[in-house]
Amino acid sequence: MSSLLHLVLLLLVSSSVPASVDNHEQDHDRVLHGKPLSSKDHDHDHANFDYDHEAFLGDEAEEFDELDPEESQRRLAIIADKIDEDNDGYITIPELQKWIKATQERYIDEDVEKQWETNKPEDKETINWGEYRNAIYGFLDGSDMDEDEEHGFSYKEMEARDSRRWLLADVDRDGELTKQEFQSFLHPEHAEHMRDIVVTETFEDIDKDKDGKISMAEYIGDMYHGQDGEEEPEWVGSEREQFTKFR
Repeated sequence: MSSLLHLVLLLLVSSSVPASVDNHEQDHDRVLHGKPLSSKDHDHDHANFDYDHEAFLGDEAEEFDELDPEESQRRLAIIADKIDEDNDGYITIPELQKWIKATQERYIDEDVEKQWETNKPEDKETINWGEYRNAIYGFLDGSDMDEDEEHGFSYKEMEARDSRRWLLADVDRDGELTKQEFQSFLHPEHAEHMRDIVVTETFEDIDKDKDGKISMAEYIGDMYHGQDGEEEPEWVGSEREQFTKFR
């Protein structure tokens, strides 16, 4: 068994620690409906067992958290055999990358199917913005909620962002989204024609003061949230240098 497989097993059978914050509320509008490799925080300097665990296993990660070490290793051995496509007893980096990509794609397919069946009218094979908006944001109608309703973000701003993304996903401009177009709306990071909106939304999220520019503090603050008195990791210093050099 290769050292890489040993590392995979080590990462996945290690004790899990609950995430300290709910990233959905903090990063809700980065790519609102998409999913990163993991919902766990990623630390550039330290081993991220939770992050690697979830990126590797996807939605099965929580189930593995409940298994005893012996059963977990037994199941991981089965997964390792699936990853080792050429059956040479070793897991290569390309094989591991392919597995993680497939895990992500499986989640996307399941997520689109679930949301499609939940939000699409039963008598149609398409969905328009009014139907989706009513299902997701209908609670705002007649509401006296403040612009910043909770946790520092606005549902009305989220609605406006979704509306803009919806228009781009509607490739044939017929006012209705097919299932494929709906997938582009939910997961724009995986659709070539949606890449610009992902960049735009990312820029808007980092530009906290909304002056149309990204400052050093905004750039670093998007990646690193240090505690008072905590020594700044080396990688943060490197990012500062890169920002200064290439901005």
